[in-house]
Amino acid sequence: MKTAQKGDTVAVEYTGKLETGETFDTSKGKPPLEFEIGKGMVIKGFEEGVIGMNVGEEKDITIAAEDGYGKRNKNYIKELPKKSIPKDLEIKEGMLLIFKREDSMRVPATIREIKDDTVKVDFNHPLAGKNLKFHVKLVEIK
Repeated sequence: MKTAQKGDTVAVEYTGKLETGETFDTSKGKPPLEFEIGKGMVIKGFEEGVIGMNVGEEKDITIAAEDGYGKRNKNYIKELPKKSIPKDLEIKEGMLLIFKREDSMRVPATIREIKDDTVKVDFNHPLAGKNLKFHVKLVEIK
């Protein structure tokens, strides 16, 4: 029986949870997630956890923050002029916004604090610094 290896394109069903047990993502109700192992299309720990699985196999994968979305980086928290936010946008703390970099890449960020003239924006991934738990089922190896 073939097992999933680097270079294979695989399809998986999954549910991702935080250590608190809260589900942050799932493929339930959607087509399985497809990716090529070794291409960096998913987080490192997820990719490594699928290697060696057989079609139909299910397993739980625990991913340390370093192998997921990385540790939180205080340098990714920036204080921006409030005027850099569109005036018609009603911002609130905890709100997720998408910023466009100079190279046109879109970057998500969370509003952490709103002051009179500035806004503190956190460009860390919302799951940075968190250990993750996934229940994964390998559906197909292509």
